[in-house]
Parts: sequence; C-alpha cells; structure tokens
Amino acid sequence: MAEACLLDRRSIAVDAAAIARHAVRSLYQELALYPKPGLVSLVDTGSHADMDASTFVRSLFSLRRYFFEMALAGSDHAGFSVLRGLGIEAERRMLLATGGINTHRGAIFSLGMLCAAAGRAASWQPAPLRATLVEGWGEALASHRGSSSSNGAVVRTRHAAPGAREQAAAGFPAIFELALPVLRRTLAAGRGLRCARIDTLFTLMAELSDTNVYHRGGLDGVRIVRETSLAFLARGGTASPDWENAAVAAHRLFVAHRLSPGGAADLLAAACFVHALGSERGRS
Repeated sequence: MAEACLLDRRSIAVDAAAIARHAVRSLYQELALYPKPGLVSLVDTGSHADMDASTFVRSLFSLRRYFFEMALAGSDHAGFSVLRGLGIEAERRMLLATGGINTHRGAIFSLGMLCAAAGRAASWQPAPLRATLVEGWGEALASHRGSSSSNGAVVRTRHAAPGAREQAAAGFPAIFELALPVLRRTLAAGRGLRCARIDTLFTLMAELSDTNVYHRGGLDGVRIVRETSLAFLARGGTASPDWENAAVAAHRLFVAHRLSPGGAADLLAAACFVHALGSERGRS
C-alpha cells in the first residue's frame, strides 16, 4: 500500500513537472514571436522603455517552481485561497528577479490557474481541462475581487471592461472558444506555428477587452488596436502574401501610440500551453 502510494505521488510529480515545462515554454514562445505589435520580443522592446527580452527571461525562469507548485496544488484539490497564496509569492519572486518590473503578472494568474486545472484534471485535452477549471474554482473566481488599486481594477471601474478574473471564472472563453480554434485552423492550413501564433494574437487583439490597452491608451487606444487587428485579419491574416509587412506596420503604429496589448499576449501564451498540453502523451 505504501509503495503504491509512493508511486502515485511520483507520477503526480512527473506530471506536475511536465505541466510546468509547458507553461515556461509557452511564455518563451510568446516572447520569441515577431512581429508582435507593441510588445517586447527578442527583436526590440516594443512600446516599453523599462524592460527588454532579458527582463522577461529572468521573470519566466523565476516562475518555474510556481507552475510546478500550482500543478501539485491542483492535484491535491486545493482551494482558491491556497492558489492565490502561491500566486502572491510568485509575483514577489518575479518582481525580485526583474527589479520591480511587472512582466508576467497576468500570466501568473491565467497560466497558474490552467496549471492547477491540469494538475487536477483526469485528461489534458482542452474540454476536460476547461471543465475542471470551472468546476474546481469557477465560483471562487467569480466572487474574487483582488486589489482595487491595480491597473486592471481601475480600468474595469472606469470602462466596465472585463478582465482576467471574469475570463477565468467563465473558463477562459477567449482561450478555448477563440484563440485555440484559430491556432488549430492556421496549423491545419499548413502555415506552421509562427503563423498560427500571429493569427491567434491578432484575433485576440481584435476581440479582447484588454485592460492593458485601456490603461495605456484609453478608448482611442482600444479603437486603434481593434481596427488595426480587424484590418489585418480581413486581408487574410498570415494567408496574405504581404502579411509580415502588415504586421510590422501594426507594430510601428502601436509603438508610436505606446500601446501594448499585454492581455492578448498572456492569452496567446495560455493558448499555446493548452494546445501543447493536449498533445502531451503523458496523460490521455
């Protein structure tokens, strides 16, 4: 009995390590993507003067243990207060690694909750993963208020724009109903992962109420991001022969207006995570 229990714990730890690897990898894939309007990449710093790619790399490596701990907590059916405590500690380590710069606060929340769901779920396929998230923590997420002084909270109050908490409580519809189908559709068309991620990002920017954009650009910024993204998609997205020039032009426009759709970037990374996890053979 004791040996079986030990083997079971080892299996859980192996799964948690795989979940954490996919989470860190998805954040790096988002960082490495270019052209990525207004956002930090390996090419430039986008609309940001206080951070670069090395800042993000330090940040994402500081989160490795957190994603592992969230997966383990999920496997133990931990309550939301436990997960929240792990997230607060992860944010502290992130800020320590970056010298006080917020690089991954949104990802700590969204990817962290998905890691917990993956630790708890019987299957890593998208539908059961989403159902596990809602069943396990949806009610707590819907009632959670968080800090009233955060940029996201201020934007929600001023513009009635839904944020990450509302997304999570509903099981991340922007990931499972919007981003993931686009990612798969571009891959099925044979255009590869880079194009799939670009199409997914522009779709998220076109459809998402991004509190980062509201905070930096207000309603005018939201309009610029949405109209530019819709125009890119109307031309066929990455199916258009000159898609890369159009994406670079969007990048320059966003930088000129200091716009940074960080919420869309977080959800892109989360969609990459869900897609990769569903392909993992370690759990069926």
